[in-house]
Amino acid sequence: MHYLSKAVANGGMAQFQEMMRQQLESSMHTELEKLLDTTTGAEREVSKKDFEGFKNLFHRFLQVKGPSVEWIKIQRPPEDSIQPYDKIAARGLPDNVADSLNKLVVVKLNGGLGTSMGCKGPKSLISVRNENTFLDLTVQQIEHLNKTYNTDVPLVLMNSFNTDEDTKKILQKYTHHRVKIHTFNQSRYPRINKESLLPVATSLTMTGQNTEGWYPPGHGDIYASFYNSGLLDQLIAQGKEYIFVSNIDNLGATVDLHILHHLVSQPNGKRCEFVMEVTDKTRADVKGGTLIQYEGKLRLLEIAQVPKAHVDEFKSVSKFKIFNTNNLWISLAAIKRLQEQKAMDMEIIVNPKTLDGGQNVVQLETAVGAAIKCFDNALGINVPRSRFLPVKTTSDLLLVMSNLYSLEAGSLTMSPKREFPTTPHVKLGSSFTKVQEYLTRFESIPDMLELDHLTVSGDVTFGKNVSLKGTVIIIANHGDRIDIPAGSMLENKIVSGNLRILDH
Repeated sequence: MHYLSKAVANGGMAQFQEMMRQQLESSMHTELEKLLDTTTGAEREVSKKDFEGFKNLFHRFLQVKGPSVEWIKIQRPPEDSIQPYDKIAARGLPDNVADSLNKLVVVKLNGGLGTSMGCKGPKSLISVRNENTFLDLTVQQIEHLNKTYNTDVPLVLMNSFNTDEDTKKILQKYTHHRVKIHTFNQSRYPRINKESLLPVATSLTMTGQNTEGWYPPGHGDIYASFYNSGLLDQLIAQGKEYIFVSNIDNLGATVDLHILHHLVSQPNGKRCEFVMEVTDKTRADVKGGTLIQYEGKLRLLEIAQVPKAHVDEFKSVSKFKIFNTNNLWISLAAIKRLQEQKAMDMEIIVNPKTLDGGQNVVQLETAVGAAIKCFDNALGINVPRSRFLPVKTTSDLLLVMSNLYSLEAGSLTMSPKREFPTTPHVKLGSSFTKVQEYLTRFESIPDMLELDHLTVSGDVTFGKNVSLKGTVIIIANHGDRIDIPAGSMLENKIVSGNLRILDH
């Protein structure tokens, strides 16, 4: 009898939870309708489409119980599911490279702001090299391809409501470049109150307190918003077959002709619908997502999905040797099929935030690479580290502005004068966080060809033509200031306090 009552109690609990879920969902739908009623016309229609995607995400969020992976089921990917880049490149290129290029569309994820680097507006408009912005370099790269091979590779920017207006204004300057540029917008989803799980916004406007009520839901939204924009169908109608997707701040993500040729030369029945570029993990990349084999499918495992007890194992370089660069090659026809079948399945990332007024909210997001398990014949390609050159901080910016790299047709390549291919480890302190402040601290960018490691902390400035070699550590204590004189050469030095230079 005891077991029976326990089972009934458990059954009752499950019923109760289901009832609560339904109630929450019903309240959410009512609130979303109220929000839609605060506007009319085209804006209402766009938001209505956005809300369909959000409802689906919210429904799945309420269903989720515990971690999305069972650690015991994780297997290493089979040998042939992650191919070395050299093997792909060894096949050489066909005579008709143009035919392959004409099937390609370059998509850049352009939803992010430059706030983490102290800049207003879209991150893609920050100058990174010789007054060129991320967007300038992207346009130059594609224009160079189109001119060299007489092709028509278009550029598509996925903007967010944060970046769309500023980006569109700047696009006018490229009208005479040999690149067709299209844009579409990421969805706009409502942030939800952590306690009530209801939207914090009271209307669809982006003014006053409502500004903080909305967010772009991560780059996994690319599939739905690209499809909903009508642009996907338009490009398929033009004979395009693959998109090459990457973050606009990854300066290593240039069109690779060998990977493209590998994709378009597959026999029809074995067409690879999704390629993820991965690269070897170093100690600096411990948080990057990795590829695993899970229930017979290649799958992306992100740190957010890892049970707490296994986080150290996930970070280890020995067990999970590679990470996702977020350079992805995806079949357009496959995206269309999966969207129409409603078969696109990506794990939900729950991102907690605190608003300016102190209110705790939750953002439900997805990651573009997580959809790898939905595509047929998906493949990882282990590419050289040079294809992953993200600029997330001013420390990264210092590297790409320096003589470590040379710039040609919008592409950065490691200088042949550097004797070893690894990039130096650079850590600039909080006085350098904002781009404007960082720029005032360097009269010219130091020579870093022979640098291994640079740490700078406190109030430090660099004169012209400084040269840094080996390991250089410069620490100005609170209240002190260190000015590195013009023409200095620091090799394996620790500089501290009041410009005392010690051998390291």
